[in-house]
Amino acid sequence: MKRILLIEDDVILRENTSELLELSNYEVTTAPNGKVGLQTALEILPDIIVCDIMMPELDGYGVLEGLSKNESTKYIPFIFLSAKTERKDVRKGMDLGADDYITKPFEEEELISAIESRLAKTSILQDIREKKSYETEDEQGIRNLNDLKNFFDDNGKTFNFKKGATIYEEGQHSNYIYLIAKGLVKCHKFDDQGKDLTTALHKEDDLFGYTSFTENTTYKETAAAIQDVVLLGIAKNEFMEIIKSNHNITLDLIQLLNEDLVGVKDQLLEMAYSSVRKRTATTILKFVDKLGKKPEEFIRISRNDLAGVAGVATESLIRTLSRFKDLGIIEIEGRNIKVLDLQQLKKVE
Repeated sequence: MKRILLIEDDVILRENTSELLELSNYEVTTAPNGKVGLQTALEILPDIIVCDIMMPELDGYGVLEGLSKNESTKYIPFIFLSAKTERKDVRKGMDLGADDYITKPFEEEELISAIESRLAKTSILQDIREKKSYETEDEQGIRNLNDLKNFFDDNGKTFNFKKGATIYEEGQHSNYIYLIAKGLVKCHKFDDQGKDLTTALHKEDDLFGYTSFTENTTYKETAAAIQDVVLLGIAKNEFMEIIKSNHNITLDLIQLLNEDLVGVKDQLLEMAYSSVRKRTATTILKFVDKLGKKPEEFIRISRNDLAGVAGVATESLIRTLSRFKDLGIIEIEGRNIKVLDLQQLKKVE
């Protein structure tokens, strides 16, 4: 039985919520204020904490900050329960590391669902941490092109270009390598007769802008936005350091440079998309398993949580979920997801 620590200064709400949670098969320990709550958390190490914000002695923000400084409690999922609904209050709580934010008054299903999903996420992430503890440092690095694209998603500098805008011109110094987050890019150059020749078309999840991965040479073609474009760029000097510290990616990059550009990019787009599809499908199946749900039952999971466990950008995950829905594999209703075709989901590559 999972143990919940409920920190709430309102006696009636504390007792009612405690009873609600106990009826849902949770072991509940309560605390009347933040100071007692923090001490209790350190003593009993609960599986999850539900905490009010405005309390005497120590507010909810102080509780969360105290927990985050202790190695034994920093991974305990934490849900704020408060009447404060202003955006700045929500942002402050999430910036401190809270997993969710539920406002009063709340529905019983909303609280139980949030607790279940946070416990499931924590269990999955714990499995991942334990698995990684057996891996070597090299195995935890950027091992392939898909990992490299995830690095762009997480660390790249964002560039926005309107339709028709020039991204860079032939002969300019190549400072960045780009991943397309949104839109379509055309690379082209002029021949000796001044004719404009298209050399490549690049779509979402495509890398481009590399004449060389290791040298600061000039661009050999011009790139322009066919649609409004959002790019994620990694500076060339930073990219060189990635290659030096992640040797497994080197051969993939050499192949990328030496093969036919258009054919290779189409192939890489397919590979990257398949990887995102597989990760998304596997993560949905993990949540179904961890929550103890039947496939035909809805699971209430935030898109950020799904993306965090899957290790993909939230935008890529949302696009993939939409494609699954179009294929009739899942049904989406707000934050809820229902598996319609379990076998098809398991077969996703």
